[in-house]
Amino acid sequence: MFKDFYTQRGDTVVISAEQASRFAKGVAGDYNPIHNPDARRFCVPGDLLFALVLERFGLSQHMEFYFLSMVGADTPLTFRPSASGDIHVIDDAGRCYLEVVRSGETTFEAEAVDAFTRCYVAFSGKNFPHYLKPLMQAHGVMFNPRRPLVIYHSMGFTLERLDGFAPGLSLARSSLDVQGKRADALLEFTIESAGKPLGVGSKKLVVSGLCDYDAGEMDAIVDEFYRLKAAWEAA
Repeated sequence: MFKDFYTQRGDTVVISAEQASRFAKGVAGDYNPIHNPDARRFCVPGDLLFALVLERFGLSQHMEFYFLSMVGADTPLTFRPSASGDIHVIDDAGRCYLEVVRSGETTFEAEAVDAFTRCYVAFSGKNFPHYLKPLMQAHGVMFNPRRPLVIYHSMGFTLERLDGFAPGLSLARSSLDVQGKRADALLEFTIESAGKPLGVGSKKLVVSGLCDYDAGEMDAIVDEFYRLKAAWEAA
């Protein structure tokens, strides 16, 4: 499903900056500059790791993803399942970047897994400006416009069933817990299929380097987001 966005080298997976950037923009609609190949603090999108876990281990009814560290370009990664069923994504030195806890039934049906993955990633890619901008504006804070940093902390979901569904995700509630120069953003979502409830989930983000909200600075950042989006779509 996502083989164009990584290279398999023996037992390890390697993701180049170009592959990661293409996934962020082309699949997730995420134009966060931290995913640009030339970014000083480049990192692989957490949603690409999410997609590769589901591609390899299937979709379970209950899954929780904990993003422990940012993955740099060309880092050899091993996706290692434990006896308990948990999954750890680690590098050659044993450093863990992602921990996945899962339970319930699991499906490996390719269309179902792909549909859910793409549905979630498209939702997740709307972090900014769709979800975060209104939250920050309401609380009178924003990230540093010169060094915007929004980090993927965790996400999880529970599904009532795994068969015969065409999932759709929508934002149910959002909140921002400001703690000095950082804030935790919680995005809660509902999952439906054919207009009927299918499950629920949530995603947590950490926004660092907070400063007072500046409408002019924020408008410039949003304009740049849509400029990058238009340039990508026109390419």
